[in-house]
Formats: sequence, structure tokens, C-alpha cells
Amino acid sequence: MSTTQQAEQQRSTKERRRQLLEAADRVVLRDGPGASMNAIAAEAGITKPILYRHFGDKGGLYRALAKRHTDGLLLALRAALDAPADRRRRVEATLDTYLAAIEARPQVYRFLMHPEDTLPEQGFDMGRHSAPLLRRLGEELAKVIEERVELGPESAQLARVWGHGIVGMMHAAGDWWLGERPCSREQLVRSLADLLWGRLAEAGNRPDGPGF
Repeated sequence: MSTTQQAEQQRSTKERRRQLLEAADRVVLRDGPGASMNAIAAEAGITKPILYRHFGDKGGLYRALAKRHTDGLLLALRAALDAPADRRRRVEATLDTYLAAIEARPQVYRFLMHPEDTLPEQGFDMGRHSAPLLRRLGEELAKVIEERVELGPESAQLARVWGHGIVGMMHAAGDWWLGERPCSREQLVRSLADLLWGRLAEAGNRPDGPGF
């Protein structure tokens, strides 16, 4: 096979994979954690073995969907962190971006985070796959904190503590809020920002960073 043919085949495979992920998204939006490989294959107009050929198993499909949604969320969070506003407003904007994302697509959120809402397909442990998603968000936020906030001689370690701690807080509070709706999103954002604000308000910007 020529280089041109190989490149064309790769583009075709990538495009087909994108189409299958979009079909999976539609099923997840409809069925939430109950989305099955059979339903996704039917939505895409293919047989389940073809779906397996592209993703291996439900774990492979889950990881691909998780990356797709996490990539989009991280872009939105970065935009909130880079907004032309003071630090307090950027903190609130970042919290609100996360909460708005899970509020806008609750079925996707439940598919990624709540496998117990339905009986998982045999041999698939969704909980084992969802933990890396939160770890990735924590590491990405830690990088942002380290490059922007001056935290002293142990800055790298403390940034990771803060990054994972903030993501854990957002996840736990957001999960509770999405299920019970005890207050408005705006009230929750203000309350979480208040909780974070003490040390964060005191820390200076890194002199060689973009500022926070």
C-alpha cells in the first residue's frame, strides 16, 4: 500500500471513529448509564462486532467518550481561567463552567460517573474507568495552579494537592447538587468559591507566569 493510500485509510478510519462516537453520544444522551453496545451499534447502523473492531470493548468506547468530553471540558475551564477578570471572578467562572457542563448534559455525566444507576454489561467495571477521568482533571488543574500561583518552595507538590482537592470538591458538591437541587447554581458557585478563597486570595502570582 502506498503512503498516499495509507494516509487516506487513516483519515477514513478517524472519520468513521468520530461518527461512531457521535452515535454513542446520542444514545448516552437518551439512555444515560443504560447505554449499551447493542443500542450504540443500532444507532450507528452497524453490527456490534464492527463497533468492537473500532473500540475493542465497552471499556474502550467508554475511554474514548470520556476523553472526548474531558477534552471539551478542559478547553472550557481554560477559557474561564483566562477570562479578563479579577481572580475571584475567574474562580467563580471556573466553578460555574464545571457545574454548567454537568447540568447541561446530565445523562452524559451519569454515564461517565454513575454506573450503579443501571446494571453494567457483563465484564465491564465502569467505576474502574471513571477514576482516571477525575485524576486527569486534577492533574490539569494542578498544572494551571503551578504555572500561575506562587506557593513557595514546595509549589509543585502543593499545586497537585490543590488541583486534586478542588476537582474532588467540585465533583462531590456537583454530584450532590445535580441530584437534589437544594439551591441555585449561582448560590453553589458562591459558596464553593468562599470555601476556596482564604489561602487562594493571599497567594501571589508567579512572576514568570500568566497570572491568576
